[in-house]
Amino acid sequence: MKLTEFETKERLEAHLESGEKLNNIVFQSMDLSDFTLTLLSEPLENCIFLGCKIDPGIVDEIIYKGALVFPPIEGLPYKAFKNSLYSPEDLTDGFDKNNPESVSSMFDTKVFDHFVATGRSNPPGIRESFSRRLHDHSITDTLDEFLVGKNVVAIMGGHAIKRNKKEFEDVVNLSKILTEHGYILASGGGPGAMEATHFGAWFSGRNNAELSNGLDIVSKHPDYKEKYEWIISAMEIKEKYPLLPTDGKLPESLGIPTWVYGHEPPTIFATHIAKYFANSVREDGLLAIAHHGVVFTPGSAGTVQEIFQDGAQNHYRTSGVISPMVFLGKKFWSENLPAYDLLLRVSKGRDYEKMITITDSVDTAVEFIKNNPPR
Repeated sequence: MKLTEFETKERLEAHLESGEKLNNIVFQSMDLSDFTLTLLSEPLENCIFLGCKIDPGIVDEIIYKGALVFPPIEGLPYKAFKNSLYSPEDLTDGFDKNNPESVSSMFDTKVFDHFVATGRSNPPGIRESFSRRLHDHSITDTLDEFLVGKNVVAIMGGHAIKRNKKEFEDVVNLSKILTEHGYILASGGGPGAMEATHFGAWFSGRNNAELSNGLDIVSKHPDYKEKYEWIISAMEIKEKYPLLPTDGKLPESLGIPTWVYGHEPPTIFATHIAKYFANSVREDGLLAIAHHGVVFTPGSAGTVQEIFQDGAQNHYRTSGVISPMVFLGKKFWSENLPAYDLLLRVSKGRDYEKMITITDSVDTAVEFIKNNPPR
């Protein structure tokens, strides 16, 4: 049985105006205080209420009708039942451009502090662990809706790459070109190569002079450890160079960070952010949605892990398709960390062997992705 999902009052009102009954519907984190009489008069068969605000006096009647009711979980700095992806503004809520101390007051920081205080990997009780799982499930559900009809390419690489380095600029250029070719760029949503991914997507449609000026601005604060200045310079870029529409649509990009690495600020150049508590769900999911390819730029242990995690997905077709894998940086991936050569040995004789390449050229990387759609 297929259930319809409602996240807004407007969606509910349109449904009622069409004369449709309220059954087989999931209501997600909605304020239904003004719909008391409606809920009492409707069948509500196979309905589910997730974190909704409902008149307490009618909850028993709703349950009697056969609906499931999961009330909001109070006392958390985050919503356990999240009915949308995060925006950069959501995560930086509480940040004051005129006050460096406000970094500690941001929504993102408050959730991270709570995450640490209640146990990163071993929360002290079922309430907290259950709330985190509900949150991450809600994010995945919303993310699935966002991805419908989108061709995703993910870029992986080191979080420590500074904004004033060539490696950062290479990722920016790669991401900009791929976005202009209609792909949705995704990354782990943090600093370094991840931020470069969304910086490039943000500048989709702009000329080289504008891009160069943008890089000059952020290069004055190259290290994410200067968190306040790092965020301020990103905000300056977004104000000076707002998104440019192409064919009536604004460019989009998807950041998928985690509070496991919550000491790293999330990039605010991503237009949509799916932030998780569980890093394992986040990493596997990020690679799984990148049906149109993954580009591996120089990184360390995390990037190497992602290479073989993606390789395993291709090897066993666990995401349903085989996707291209591009190593950007010949010397790095052949000599410094020779993951490319090992992956070739693992893939020998397999269908995805020909979907793997290594290059120093951004243009070659783009062409390889374009010429090797998912199988």
